[in-house]
Amino acid sequence: MFTPLTLPNGSVLPNRLAKAAMEENMADVGQVPGPALYRLYQSWAQGGVGLIITGNVMIDSRAMTGPGGVALEANTPLAPFTAWAKSARQNGAQVWMQINHPGRQVMASMGGEAWAPSAVPVEMGKHSKLFAQPTAMSQAQIDEVIERFATTAYAAEQAGFTGVQIHAAHGYLLSQFLSPLTNRRNDQWGGSLANRARLLLEVVRAVRERVSPSFCVSIKLNSADFQRGGFSEEDAQQVILLLNELPVDLIELSGGSYESPAMQGNAADGRTLAREAYFLEFARDLAAVAHMPVMTTGGIARKSVAQQVLDSGVAVAGIATAMAQVPDLPLQWKAGNEPYALPKPVTWENKTMAGLARMALVTRRLRALGEGRTRASRYSPLFTLIINQLRTKRITRRYRQWRQQRA
Repeated sequence: MFTPLTLPNGSVLPNRLAKAAMEENMADVGQVPGPALYRLYQSWAQGGVGLIITGNVMIDSRAMTGPGGVALEANTPLAPFTAWAKSARQNGAQVWMQINHPGRQVMASMGGEAWAPSAVPVEMGKHSKLFAQPTAMSQAQIDEVIERFATTAYAAEQAGFTGVQIHAAHGYLLSQFLSPLTNRRNDQWGGSLANRARLLLEVVRAVRERVSPSFCVSIKLNSADFQRGGFSEEDAQQVILLLNELPVDLIELSGGSYESPAMQGNAADGRTLAREAYFLEFARDLAAVAHMPVMTTGGIARKSVAQQVLDSGVAVAGIATAMAQVPDLPLQWKAGNEPYALPKPVTWENKTMAGLARMALVTRRLRALGEGRTRASRYSPLFTLIINQLRTKRITRRYRQWRQQRA
């Protein structure tokens, strides 16, 4: 667990524990990082992980997963990102920027552009109307997205990050191209799995060509979408075989989407996920065919579970929610301590609202860390959800005003 890992490009992770990405929604005005994010990442930098992966950084500020998200484009000032990287790297960890495009998973209230492989809207019952109606992408838009991924990766390196993670999971744009449920195209970007994987492969090539050899390029991939007829474990294996031919330094395996939030432990296709280390069985099997190291995230909060992940042949154990609760969890484990690192479960009958409340609890804790308040507190799920909704409305207005000023 605390031994170094050498990656394919020669870079070294100081140990096998990673702070996995969580969406903080804590950007300053202009969708750039500020003091709150610097303090948050400083707490993780001091916590003993070998790898820190940021929350979503969007390649296009017109398409955001949330109104408080960070965006890094060709004309974005780099100084705030340089300060962010410096705060996260101060204790020797590798720090990778997760770069992403949400595709159709854009909230209608934000007035953003919902590009997608096909015009298939998000289906979440009565909550579907919360999402923008997507439009099928043109060839020019596909070319633009490839260029934007490469531009953002280059800017991340210039700012001092040591790598990027290309987000191709959780139902975002690259994941939408991979899934036959959301990709109904009949051109070179749809149909066969080779065609559906083409955009991901082109993005990886474009990013790798733009950055230096010592800069790490990794991918977050679903082990499965956990939706009937969607991206399957067999598909994931085939995509990894395709990625084996490219200079990829690590693959993180997760699962699910907004419609099937397996990353929260809930699968829409009826499968029961493990209570801890949700995707370990899938990751173990996929690691057997991968030429690059594999990481898995989801439900890891105890040292024994992290060790089980590593003993299975998976190279890195990713910790997310537990490191919001206990930001120095790796150091605690190394010292022989076992702090309880999970928030109070939300067991409401309405699964969608329960999922929103769970996310609100985590983001409230992240904001507390960003304010320098490290002591863990027991928050009310209902009150936390309400104040999170009010905050989201406020920063949505701020985001829309910023976009209007830019226009």
